[in-house]
Order: sequence, then structure tokens, then C-alpha cells
Amino acid sequence: MISQALLQAILSEYPLPPGGTHGVSHWARVLENGRRLAELTGADLQIVELFAVFHDSRRLNEGIDDGHGMRGAAYARVLRGAHFELDEAAFKLLSEACADHTLGMRQADPTVQVCWDADRLDLGRAGISPVPQLLCTPAAQDLTMIGWAHERSLRRFIPDLVEVEWGIRLDSGGSTPK
Repeated sequence: MISQALLQAILSEYPLPPGGTHGVSHWARVLENGRRLAELTGADLQIVELFAVFHDSRRLNEGIDDGHGMRGAAYARVLRGAHFELDEAAFKLLSEACADHTLGMRQADPTVQVCWDADRLDLGRAGISPVPQLLCTPAAQDLTMIGWAHERSLRRFIPDLVEVEWGIRLDSGGSTPK
């Protein structure tokens, strides 16, 4: 589970609006997508959860931002030990998942694949429909899974975990913390 202290550390240096396209509600939907996929695939849940909050944490804008995944991986290294623990092998997977999440790759460790799929299932927020053949895992390619995640993404749904687990309250438009 992602601690409130980790979230506060990330948000204290997050340069974009927390309620923006790549902000808190996106991280939470990616987390929920990832939890569902991990349950079906056996992916390492701790890596999947950390990916959800780090993969876009160092974006500089809401558009094309080359290198933001690599910066997110580097920031995870900075916070490792102080806010979360991962052994070196697991951290390597987290770094790979963050650094390469925008490259459209499909071949990787199964946990990395789940990370990428969890993010790709939330493309509706950017007006893009997930394509099953571009997802990595059979669990993500399932049309029921795609439909569930895509509908939430289109609505920019704010999962309950934002407030319940993370202690963050976004306004109804999802634009600023309360």
C-alpha cells in the first residue's frame, strides 16, 4: 500500500496541478487497474503500486514530455529507503516500468507488462481508446477489463482510495486538493 507520507513527498515536488490529466486521479486509476491485473496475473503488487505513483510524477507538462518516465524512475531512487523499501532486483523492474512506459513496448518482465497495461488502460482521459493488440497481458486485453477501465478514464473518475487510503481530497472537478 502506498503511504500518505510517500504521496506527500511526491506531491511536494510535483510541478503540475494535482487534479490534472496526469495527476492524482490518474495515478489512482492506474493503481486500481494494476491491482486488478496483478490479482489475475501474479505480478508483484508492490512494484505495480509504486509504478502508479512514480511513472508520471516528474512530468513537466501535460503534453509530450520526453524523459518524464526516466525522471520518475530517478525520483523513486531518491525516495527509496526513506519512504519505501525494494530490493535491487525489484527496483530494477520498477525503474524499467517507469522509464519505458511511453515507448509502446510489449515485451518485458510480466510485472513490468502489468504496469504498462495499467497505464494504457487509462488512455481514455487523453481521448485514446485502448487497443487490445497493443496491451501486453491477456488479462488487460479482456474486453470486459478494457470496458471497465476505459469508462472510468473517460469520466475522469476519482477512485475512493484517493481520499480513503491517500488522505487527499480533490474538488469535484478534480483540479485541486482540499
